[in-house]
Amino acid sequence: MLRILLTIVLPLALWVWAFIDCLVTPEDEAKHLPKPIWLIIVLLFPPLGPIAWLVAGKQRGFLRAGAPGGHPGAPTGSARRGRPLAPDDDPEFLASLRSDRPRSDRPGGDPLKGSDNRSAQEHEDMLKRWEADLRRREEELRGGDEPEDGRKS
Repeated sequence: MLRILLTIVLPLALWVWAFIDCLVTPEDEAKHLPKPIWLIIVLLFPPLGPIAWLVAGKQRGFLRAGAPGGHPGAPTGSARRGRPLAPDDDPEFLASLRSDRPRSDRPGGDPLKGSDNRSAQEHEDMLKRWEADLRRREEELRGGDEPEDGRKS
């Protein structure tokens, strides 16, 4: 059992993992050879290709060159280009939130008045209409569950 694990399963898992890692690695992070050549090496030389890819084929962790004036290990500007940023990491998105935020959400703003200056009475009226609509829909649903002879079960 251990012999099968060491001779078949482990090398196969390493080969698949290295192949997928090579596929998803950006072109500018492949070292020494172009990415298509690395893919061919990983595919055609199963025991040595994946090991070579893991050792020498990709910039990893703190071995990456930092941005000019940055720290080692920090992704370079070209490595970040094309990759989506999380909204809370994107300065442009955060700036747009600050400019689009209605005055009611800002400190000291009136929570009952939104950006379109609706009054508290308009909000109350809208809430009452929604509640009435909800009650009507619930009654329609309950009415469909009653037997046809009018008895409640």
